[in-house]
Amino acid sequence: MKVRGLLKRFDSTQALTGVDLEVGDDELLVVLGPTGAGKTTLLRCIAGLESPDAGAIEIGGRDVTRLAPAERDVALVFQNFSLYPRWSVRRNLEFPLRAPGRNLPENEIQTRVDWAAGLLRIASLLDKPASRLSGGEMQRVAIGRAIVRRPKLFLMDEPLTNLDAKLRESLRVELVELRRRLKTPMIFVTHDQAEALSTADRIVVLARGRVLQTGTPEEIYRRPATPEVAKQLGQPAINLVPASSLGLGGMELVGVRPEDFSIDGGDVEGEVRVVEDMGPVKTLLVGWCGTEIHIVASKSAALKPGDRVRPKVGWDRVVRFTS
Repeated sequence: MKVRGLLKRFDSTQALTGVDLEVGDDELLVVLGPTGAGKTTLLRCIAGLESPDAGAIEIGGRDVTRLAPAERDVALVFQNFSLYPRWSVRRNLEFPLRAPGRNLPENEIQTRVDWAAGLLRIASLLDKPASRLSGGEMQRVAIGRAIVRRPKLFLMDEPLTNLDAKLRESLRVELVELRRRLKTPMIFVTHDQAEALSTADRIVVLARGRVLQTGTPEEIYRRPATPEVAKQLGQPAINLVPASSLGLGGMELVGVRPEDFSIDGGDVEGEVRVVEDMGPVKTLLVGWCGTEIHIVASKSAALKPGDRVRPKVGWDRVVRFTS
């Protein structure tokens, strides 16, 4: 699946500006970006729910840019479940298979429904009204309604956003395993860096309708192209330190991940201002070199606000942003 030079404007707002991306036949591509980045507009253009002003969309080797949604053979899952609440789970799953023009025999419809229900572990819910499902069950049914179609491409528009944190983590793992079993390409849109890092084969970082960088999670995390990309991944966020503060020239900023500092061994002393116990580690806010930095320290580090430390930079892990 390929997108080339996609442009989309809404009145005075440029939603997409020359977006290029490509998804392999057996790949999960995550589009990561903040609210307003153009993520949903991109998916809607691919699905045919919006018409781009310029550019091309190719699915399965065919140009689908001007085709109707039904002719594109894609399945789109939204964050708000989009189920018919009074219908049973079975009827919700059958719905896309009974669309005009599909003409599937009844035994094929039931075979697909049972197959999807088994994969998603919702077989026991088939006769239950959708209105009586939990949030996690609703999203499983919504995903099931997409996979029964066996499309050429899955589009996921922040499908886990409305779930609580524990359930979101569980379904995230299941979704990755499901996609691998189906061997169908998927574009997964999110603003959540944890989802991006844990699910993606590759990540596209999108901001203001533009692609800032594309790469594997490791490439984006360790070799971000710009400070803006660097800040998209990592919790706590990357430390962006003026190069002049470290006695370096020719560079505007130096990026250091909080886990790439040690709390002693450096030449310049700093003051601990905040200590946060994060469970397995502690996060420190340290005043150092005329700025504030975050350092991830050992759980056993006996530190409190006001203590003095000598941060040491792991120079082999530093990202240099030239001016």
